[in-house]
Amino acid sequence: MSKAIALEASLRTDLGKGASRRLRHTDNIPAIIYGGEQPALPITLEFRFIVKALEQETFYSQLIDLKINNKSESVILKAVQRHPSKQKPMHLDFMRIDSTHAINVHIPLHYINENICPGVKKGGNLSKNINEVEVRCLPTQLPEFIEVDLSALQLGQIIHLSDLPLPKEVELVQLRQGESHDLPVATVKLPKGGIEDADNDNTESNESSEPSK
Repeated sequence: MSKAIALEASLRTDLGKGASRRLRHTDNIPAIIYGGEQPALPITLEFRFIVKALEQETFYSQLIDLKINNKSESVILKAVQRHPSKQKPMHLDFMRIDSTHAINVHIPLHYINENICPGVKKGGNLSKNINEVEVRCLPTQLPEFIEVDLSALQLGQIIHLSDLPLPKEVELVQLRQGESHDLPVATVKLPKGGIEDADNDNTESNESSEPSK
């Protein structure tokens, strides 16, 4: 569980496409907060702070403490609209969070110990099938990431969703749908032709790297 990300914003009263363009010309970004029993709230964010925040992996999956005119809104980021060619952020959508109700959020996977994976050391090819998973939990229990430990993965073995170590009170949305949704996360497969081909490839690579005499 990580600490909420703090961000400052201001209320936006000048609405419409023209107003949004004017905001962007002053290095600001229009955004909106929705959800809960309150009406949607248009806000403005400083471009420099948003660009920096979007570089953080946690900004996309963790709680954000938005301070607006000395009041706080607990939200998560739901969508980022970017310029089609420049990829600059143009508009952000935030959703209000109730700390007493569980939410679904996509959390990144961090693969660890790939350098000591037994299956890879024996010549296998590692396949990482997914980069994130959807979890369900209370907002205060959101993990920053989930680790996929490859230190014991042998040739032909598969790490499934059900094998992932989850924090207490956190569950995977896919597994709530039954065993048929227990998808493979990572596996080490034999190269085409078997281990001999991998050995031959390594030998040829070593021979080609030797200096000519």
